[in-house]
Amino acid sequence: MKKKTVLFICSFNSVRSQMAEGFLKARCKDHYTVFSAGIAPAGLNPYAVAVMKEAGIDISTQKSKQIAQFRGTRFDFVITLCDRAKKAVPKSLPKGETIIHHGFVSPSDIHENKEQILEDFRTLRDDIDAWLTAIFPDCPENRRDTGVLRHDGTSS
Repeated sequence: MKKKTVLFICSFNSVRSQMAEGFLKARCKDHYTVFSAGIAPAGLNPYAVAVMKEAGIDISTQKSKQIAQFRGTRFDFVITLCDRAKKAVPKSLPKGETIIHHGFVSPSDIHENKEQILEDFRTLRDDIDAWLTAIFPDCPENRRDTGVLRHDGTSS
């Protein structure tokens, strides 16, 4: 069976799309080939790396990529994770059989102390995790009973 292709897109390809790429690669690698990109890549955010590591997923080797890198490529799923990416000139987005949008909070809107920033990144991570579990239910690895200890002390 041929794996389906997925491209996650957000503004900077530093947090949201990187987390989504990490989750789907870790949990659905037998079903999907996964990529991420950004409108203006800004490098991998260290808070994103830290909170994903807490969830048992290492995204530290992932790289920010420019959306233009995928021009002319057709994906089964093109998923925008922020309103800015959705509003980008639609012709500049790669083609997808299925286009999905979910506007997650921008981490750049978070301006508190380090502990609050980490907590907000954990919340974002958990929101992306739950949403991906709902839209990709065919992944046996994507079940909520993976045993990963979440930041609130519960198992996922």
